[in-house]
Amino acid sequence: MANGTMAHDLPPLPAYTVTPMPDLVPFISDFWLSLILPHIAYWAVSMLFHLIDVYDLFPQYRLHTPAEISQRNLASRYQVARDVILEQIIQIGTSAVLSLTEPKQMIGMEDYDVAVWATRIRLAQRAVPTLLGLLGLNAASISKNMASSHPLIAGALAGGHYPFLTTELGGSTGTHVPAFATWELMVAKAIYWLIIPSFQIWIAVVILDTWQYFWHRAMHLNKWMYTNWHARHHRLYVPYAYGALYNHPVEGFVLDTVGAGLGYKVSMMTPRLGMWFFVGSMIKTVDDHCGYALPWDPLQHITSNNAAYHDIHHQSWGIKTNFSQPFFTFWDKLLGTMWKGDAMLKYQRTREAAATKKAAAKKAQ
Repeated sequence: MANGTMAHDLPPLPAYTVTPMPDLVPFISDFWLSLILPHIAYWAVSMLFHLIDVYDLFPQYRLHTPAEISQRNLASRYQVARDVILEQIIQIGTSAVLSLTEPKQMIGMEDYDVAVWATRIRLAQRAVPTLLGLLGLNAASISKNMASSHPLIAGALAGGHYPFLTTELGGSTGTHVPAFATWELMVAKAIYWLIIPSFQIWIAVVILDTWQYFWHRAMHLNKWMYTNWHARHHRLYVPYAYGALYNHPVEGFVLDTVGAGLGYKVSMMTPRLGMWFFVGSMIKTVDDHCGYALPWDPLQHITSNNAAYHDIHHQSWGIKTNFSQPFFTFWDKLLGTMWKGDAMLKYQRTREAAATKKAAAKKAQ
């Protein structure tokens, strides 16, 4: 009898009809957009930094001089672009297979799902009188005293009892049923639209960072993997934006493609949210290799894993440190692989050596 009364006190869940989610852009399906948008973002951001580089717009924020780029890197711009495009082709193919395993995203259940969370919030309030009782407070008495002045607070203190909140049942006349309080719906919407997606992104980021840290570190510890795979990426002693995905195809697939795919799958994102996760990850990777410490670049301040941090790893004296990528640095901190000390003098020496080498090359001509 008590259970029946409790269920009867709950607002009914709304009916719903599901339909396929409309494409984000009218002239291209979400399937194709999800395949190409991360790479459009990659080249758009890369070209922005490339223009800054070519026209030397912010020399005061450079991590390396133009002489270092020309004298220290062991791969040509053409080789870098060629290998990046190859990796992107592999990523597009893998993403297509991954997308085909996903059911088409539907809409129409949003109000229902919000109501489910509001119901959980209502049910959770039933523990309030017990919790207050443990503190020696009489919830029923407090609720009664506040009923006229603060009815919503009184209802929460009474265990989620809001007899004054009703609404007319749709499709009928004169039939009223319990309704949710405004605050319950607001909290439920925040959970559904903000907290859950944010948590999914956080889970995906942690998985991606963890996957990349241990594989990245393994490729430095294992001589065969370093020589045959990872050494290619380190031909860029002076990283630049569109060289972010300059990898051996096997390394690119294992580190980037599989890592991001695992983060997406395990976090159970929607396809639309996953698309933005892939775009964000791609932009962050480019930014980490941009070669500039721009003070107004938000991505370089959200976390300590930024262009300056990752650039140390590309130097011969820092190659055994700063393995974390692309978002956070917690694994470097926990496992003691974070660079310690002042790198300014080391950077100055490499700049001077590159300038001397360039001057000698000019004389030889």
